[in-house]
Amino acid sequence: MTNEPDHFFEQQDAAIKHLIVENKGDELTDILVAALSDVLDLLRDETVDTIH
Repeated sequence: MTNEPDHFFEQQDAAIKHLIVENKGDELTDILVAALSDVLDLLRDETVDTIH
């Protein structure tokens, strides 16, 4: 097995901790909003394909 997913999440955690420590809440909020927007776009695309 590979540790790539674990390594990716460890890097994400470290980046988020760094933003929090540096008191860069606005940047963190922008990242979270962009991620939520991407998820909602994906969900919208999936529901369009499954509704008959």
